[in-house]
Amino acid sequence: MKYSGIGGQAVLEGVMMKNGTRYAVACRREDGTIALKDGVFEGFSDQHAWARWPFVRGVFAFIDSLRLGMSTLTWSADVEEGTEEGEAKKESGLVMTLTIALAVVLAVGLFMLLPVWLASLFSGLITSPTLLALVEGLIRLLIFLAYVRGIAFMKDIERVFMYHGAEHKCINCVEHGLPLTVENVRVSSRRHKRCGTSFLLIIMVISILVFAFVHVESLPLRLLSRVLLVPVIAGLSYEFLRLAGRTDGALINALSKPGLWLQALTTREPDDAMIEVGIASVDAVFDWRTYLSENFPETAAENLATGAE
Repeated sequence: MKYSGIGGQAVLEGVMMKNGTRYAVACRREDGTIALKDGVFEGFSDQHAWARWPFVRGVFAFIDSLRLGMSTLTWSADVEEGTEEGEAKKESGLVMTLTIALAVVLAVGLFMLLPVWLASLFSGLITSPTLLALVEGLIRLLIFLAYVRGIAFMKDIERVFMYHGAEHKCINCVEHGLPLTVENVRVSSRRHKRCGTSFLLIIMVISILVFAFVHVESLPLRLLSRVLLVPVIAGLSYEFLRLAGRTDGALINALSKPGLWLQALTTREPDDAMIEVGIASVDAVFDWRTYLSENFPETAAENLATGAE
């Protein structure tokens, strides 16, 4: 596998792909055609050098992914309703900001604060602060896994997970030196080390390690410490995910396994129509033919001649 630089996410009946500052989102319309929107998105890291510093860039990358993700998700909802050309009233920037803020608050409350409170119920039985922090981490991990498993039963989410699989399979296809065709994507893996699912699981694991060394007796102050340390944990998690996505070492691959296993819940095998949507979004932002020629010269000529138009 060779790093390509492209990444993306699943949206409603579609896939968004991003390459540098360019992004494209492709969605399947009700009539079977594919709607495509592309553009330029400049996040904090594109506008400010300090936002690209190690252990800082992860926080801003997460914020930028939320901003772009919510925007493309909104557009995909318009496509699903047949209003992508602008007939529907678009959400204002303020509404989008409030939506993202609410999502972050709910996530922090559910995955950071609730486990602290639940673990505090065992404080009469567990006197060791380190052991109590480990119990808190285990509760946090169980809540996260239960949440992922729970939403997987929702019919609409199941289709999103299928498009999530299409996204991964398209990226894996080109990063393993194959032309981006339906046939090649179909046989590619639906699991990828740079997945956001892996990022969230890494956050859960690293939070256990960090909080094990942060001993605060007061429950309110302990809750506050968890909130204040979220950027630190996100920064550490991003650096690991970034390293994993660019490295094929045995140790990194072993440490990445739990995240890949979890993707069995958050991805599904897509059908060919979904794969076509994923290919359309990649084609709009990434010159995969040049990528194959430069990174897989020993097989690129034969592959491109036999597998691509």
